[in-house]
Amino acid sequence: MSLLTEWREKAYSQEMDQKTSERFWGNYFVIEKGIYEQLLANPDEVVTGTVKELAAKYNTTIEIMTGFLDGINESLVKENPIEEMTEDTEVNLGFDKEKLYYNMVAAEADWLYGLPAWEELIPADRRKELYLQQRKSGTIVKPQKIGRNDPCPCGSGRKYKHCCGK
Repeated sequence: MSLLTEWREKAYSQEMDQKTSERFWGNYFVIEKGIYEQLLANPDEVVTGTVKELAAKYNTTIEIMTGFLDGINESLVKENPIEEMTEDTEVNLGFDKEKLYYNMVAAEADWLYGLPAWEELIPADRRKELYLQQRKSGTIVKPQKIGRNDPCPCGSGRKYKHCCGK
């Protein structure tokens, strides 16, 4: 079984009661925030190593590092092969700043996109723009319904029911 499969089975287990789940995710989010603080402190450095080496570097378990890699993967310049990843797989953490910020907003991870380090990395107006762009991406806009007696939208001047509504 791959590391990713093990991680997902444990993290999203239906057998885990609510209290255990809250404790598990609370612990994970604290570790995740610490790793991001370290990465954002030196954003131009591309951190590389095996999953085992990165877990040791960030003082966490291989399991938690696997979850972290799963979460950051879409924000990387070059994605890691997380589906078949083992503890000896060489991975990188070279992220695209704007993509990472956008994905943090998408995940509603305010404890991450609200980190003070973002103030130095992306100007406030661009952060606001990325935030709004992501929020609008999930908004469904329904087109205005055309009534049968309304003018036809094709511009013929006829009623819709006598033109394109047939």
